[in-house]
Amino acid sequence: MSTAGRIIRLAERDRAHVRFFLDGEMRHALAGDTVLTAMLASGHALRTSEFGPEPRAGFCLMGACQDCWIWQEEGPCLRACTTLIVEGMQLRTTPSESWP
Repeated sequence: MSTAGRIIRLAERDRAHVRFFLDGEMRHALAGDTVLTAMLASGHALRTSEFGPEPRAGFCLMGACQDCWIWQEEGPCLRACTTLIVEGMQLRTTPSESWP
């Protein structure tokens, strides 16, 4: 994926920086970002579309549609649009092989 973000920050750039891992790759976000904002600002889409090869950024972006589930490295899912990013968080865009 491209390193250019789908979200471009215009303000609030002075918040503390947070490191997280997405599919094993270290990324950076700002404290207070949701997981989805962190992913999109770091240049990664949520997933590819079920209807074509295009990357998807989520649907409603406010927790109503169930489109933005993402997996933690440990296995459990979380909703990317309503979960705050945490230092060292390890996330996957696809479930691990052990996921039911």
